[in-house]
Amino acid sequence: MSAYIYNLIKQGEHQELDFKHSITDSKKIARSLAAFANSDGGKLLVGVRDNGSIAGVKSDEEFYMVQAAAQLFCKPEMQFETKVWQIEGKTVLEITVAKTQIDKLITAPDKEGKYRVFIRVNDKNFIVNNIYLKAWNRKKYGKGILIRYDKPEKLLFEYLQEFGEITLSKFVRIADLSKYKAEKVLINLLVLNLIEIKFTENQVLYKLVLTMDN
Repeated sequence: MSAYIYNLIKQGEHQELDFKHSITDSKKIARSLAAFANSDGGKLLVGVRDNGSIAGVKSDEEFYMVQAAAQLFCKPEMQFETKVWQIEGKTVLEITVAKTQIDKLITAPDKEGKYRVFIRVNDKNFIVNNIYLKAWNRKKYGKGILIRYDKPEKLLFEYLQEFGEITLSKFVRIADLSKYKAEKVLINLLVLNLIEIKFTENQVLYKLVLTMDN
């Protein structure tokens, strides 16, 4: 049975897998749970170090910390599945989070205690921005949209075709738009799946959606 856990560990941390040496802060774990649920779902292996070695946990304590994270610090409250594994004489807790099926993004407290929306990108959790939130809501609840292919859109597509990525501030400058109008253009194009949003540790970027023709 331990082969299952070893195979997971060999994958390393990625979009749908995260390792936790231990759990000492339910609010921090709530951010990971919410990020998985708001993205593609995923698994937490508690009792596994970042390098993949087995640390082991006190399963009862760790389980209640995760339960508190999901029930007290995720809004709305979310569900998860748990399995307990004995590996190398130590306990590893496998927490499985499904992609949320409700028409609402799950929030969790940031480091300052403010409830924010987190998503999982590769092996990291990111707080989304207002452009992401507005585009998400438009996709979920909005009606069809009609946009005009005007100078701002033309400049944006030409820039992305040449340079690949752009920030909001750069788009504001090259298109000579207000921040509000630039955001509106980006939101419309995100809703139409013509561009996509890329979160990094230092900035938020926008790029063309790749197709078979690109």
